[in-house]
Amino acid sequence: MSDTQYLAEKLEAMRERGETWELRQLQGPSKPNVTVEGKEAILLAANNYLDLANDPRVREAAQDAISEYGMGAGSDWSIAGYMEIQEDLNQAIADYKNTEAGVSFQTGFAVNAGVLPQLLEDGDVFLSDELNHGSIIDGVRLSPADVKIYEHTDMGDLEDTLRDVHEEYNRIIVVTDGVFSMDGDIAPMDEIQSLANEYGAMTYVDDAHGEGVLGGGHGIASEFDIEDEIDFQMGTFSKAVGGFGGMFAGDEHVVEYAYNTARTWLLSAGYPPAIAAANMKALEIIEDEPDRVEKLWENREYFASELESMGWDTGRSETPIVPAMVGDSNKAQELGNRLFENGVFALPIVFPMVPRGEARIRNQLSAGHSKEDLDEALRVYEEVGRDLDLI
Repeated sequence: MSDTQYLAEKLEAMRERGETWELRQLQGPSKPNVTVEGKEAILLAANNYLDLANDPRVREAAQDAISEYGMGAGSDWSIAGYMEIQEDLNQAIADYKNTEAGVSFQTGFAVNAGVLPQLLEDGDVFLSDELNHGSIIDGVRLSPADVKIYEHTDMGDLEDTLRDVHEEYNRIIVVTDGVFSMDGDIAPMDEIQSLANEYGAMTYVDDAHGEGVLGGGHGIASEFDIEDEIDFQMGTFSKAVGGFGGMFAGDEHVVEYAYNTARTWLLSAGYPPAIAAANMKALEIIEDEPDRVEKLWENREYFASELESMGWDTGRSETPIVPAMVGDSNKAQELGNRLFENGVFALPIVFPMVPRGEARIRNQLSAGHSKEDLDEALRVYEEVGRDLDLI
């Protein structure tokens, strides 16, 4: 018997619980209407909120950069240097976030996993929302600082925790998602910042699902008009921006310290210059075309209200992330398969991404969805939901 047979047994147990992922292959680009394994489908499973992933201007910017700079970055940015276009992108990040400085990372996960461990020391503490993204969880676990968990978006519990720790620890950072990726609810960042100010704490926000969505497209700091108060802003290019990579923004010394200490930045190869060009072009489009954000929210409000009127539970959703709550993982898997059979590509979200008993289909709306797309998806949801006795 293979030494790794125990993994096969664990995998089979996961399958029986409905906790494995069925990977589906796209034929062609990620866009609101896709071809998946030969089948035409409405895509409700992508982070492509502003429909920029396949924008011809973004594609052209990437192609032009390949012609000028070649394909690869050569090595780690810290070792082999980086090209002018990368510096232009770093400045674009600072302008986008309205901060002194910005720097791009290889991925959004790499920002949290690399920067968070470097911010605090033994004798310090992170206060982390209980539903924070796994990359935040991994990042704070790598830190020598202590970690205290506060109840999800519960400002009373956060204040109680701050009151308990503010005299015991040297430094405190409250770390939170801006938009919580599985439920689609928004952190009360203005209240978090106010409490942090009161108790002498710093704030770190993961704005991955807020960029391009909140604050006219600029994210949660802009939404709450606290851009000059948040100490550490993290984000990604891989969601509403439609590209690839992570971003980090703040005061100039904060950003310089981050890329001088984060091993994920220092010891990972830089992404191709074509990615930098595409990311920068997408940021320009977000700035120049605010109607994209408006259309995204129109689609979100329509889809969510119609889904709820059928009897679907959309949980805590406040954003274009609109879950259809199911509960049981196997039922969620069955729902996802039936949706796909009927031309709607929206995958089930199961443990460990969400707690057991809270499986759901996570729908993500795009500015590129037409009214006809949404009506057809809603028709399928109603037909399949009633057939499976879920509504």
